[in-house]
Amino acid sequence: MGLILRNTHGDRIYKEVTINVPVPAGTKSWSVTCEIKKNRIKIGLKGQELIIDGEFFHPVKPDDCFWNIEDQKMIAVLLTKQDQMEWWKYCVKGEPEIDTQKVEPESSKLGDLDPETRATVEKMMFDQRQKQMGLPTSDEMEKQDMLKKFMAQNPGMDFSNAKFN
Repeated sequence: MGLILRNTHGDRIYKEVTINVPVPAGTKSWSVTCEIKKNRIKIGLKGQELIIDGEFFHPVKPDDCFWNIEDQKMIAVLLTKQDQMEWWKYCVKGEPEIDTQKVEPESSKLGDLDPETRATVEKMMFDQRQKQMGLPTSDEMEKQDMLKKFMAQNPGMDFSNAKFN
């Protein structure tokens, strides 16, 4: 297909995927057909076979996606992920997968990020380290703490047969 996938990062970490589709030089925007749905994308040139027609790795937010023609030779499509907390291994099913473990994002300092993004990145880094060591993630630790507090507040209850998700 000639599709180029880029997981957008930096101050918009994981939130978007940009794909670049090479087209013949001189291509005008009016000759492009681009349909983006929650789970599927179709891109082509009017009167020709579709260049891309496939299902996404994960769903997107179609209303937050857009495309444009760059230098009359490339269709650039910005896809806003529905689940904004992970890298995509491919854009459209059937494309070769990339090894996301080998991806090296541009260097950036946590201090350069806005507080909300910084907290999200720090949590993700902590959770990744915890998983690698076989330890509970921050969400799992929070659930365990809530359970301990509940059990302490209700010492007479028998939790021996309880199952928790």
